[in-house]
Amino acid sequence: MPSPTAPHRFGRLSTGDRLFLTAVIGIPLLALLVLVWLPALASVGLSFTAWDGIDLTDIHWTGGDNYHQILTNYPPFWPAVRHNIVWLLFTALLPTPFGIFLAYQLDKKIRFTRIYQTAIFVPMVLSLAVVGFIWEIIYNPDTGLLNSVLGAAGASHHIDWLGNPDINLWAVLVASGWRHTGYIMILYLAGLKSFDPALKEAAALDGANGRQTFLRVVFPALKPVNVIILVVTVMESLRAFDIVYVLSGGVGSKPGMELLSLLITDNIIGESGHIGYGSALAVVLLLVSLAAIGTFLVQTFRKEEQ
Repeated sequence: MPSPTAPHRFGRLSTGDRLFLTAVIGIPLLALLVLVWLPALASVGLSFTAWDGIDLTDIHWTGGDNYHQILTNYPPFWPAVRHNIVWLLFTALLPTPFGIFLAYQLDKKIRFTRIYQTAIFVPMVLSLAVVGFIWEIIYNPDTGLLNSVLGAAGASHHIDWLGNPDINLWAVLVASGWRHTGYIMILYLAGLKSFDPALKEAAALDGANGRQTFLRVVFPALKPVNVIILVVTVMESLRAFDIVYVLSGGVGSKPGMELLSLLITDNIIGESGHIGYGSALAVVLLLVSLAAIGTFLVQTFRKEEQ
């Protein structure tokens, strides 16, 4: 019969177990601290300084002057904010619902569903930079596929999709949405696979059609997946950089394509080297992201408590 102290003895960790747990928990935690939190805190601190990024002794405290300049005397800032909002609304209202719609349709066990899923998800496998190169070829004003289909190829009457500031942002949004749709489709398909089909059958017996079943039964039941999709959509929209940078030819402040992420890059690694200015822009983008996601999460949790 085991002694009274047996559970206590078996509950102790050996030296090897302690070392293993320390490595498993400590290394990722250290990496998170060094690669994420320390740079984030450093950016907040540098946003109140003026620094060219070369010599640490040249860092000068400026207080809130960077933020004041951004809000009052930095012409690309407000267009960039407006474009980020347009990007968020476009992504939330078109590619995201379309991805959910495709997921719901492909979950019905239609013929060749695996082929359709693979074809739609292929853009997600590619990096945004590669997607940008693909769409750069499509949008080429002289030899691009789009102008050729529309009969607008040639120097005399071509449509400059990426050079015209009135349409270039929308052209980039289409390219980004092409990739985003597949991502949302896969996320929602994963949620649908765990959904109880008996609920659909019960809704059908009650006389609900496909649209009513989705809106009143499936969509509310997949609330955790909906929250994940919303957070992903907000983050993808506000941190958009790669595809815009490629399609703008590496020019971050190209008219019509101003985004906060591009302005940050221009100031931090550009020729001007305004580290403090770029850090202030990064803090603004961080606050906007936290406000957008935090507001939704707070409202969601309050509804659950009620």
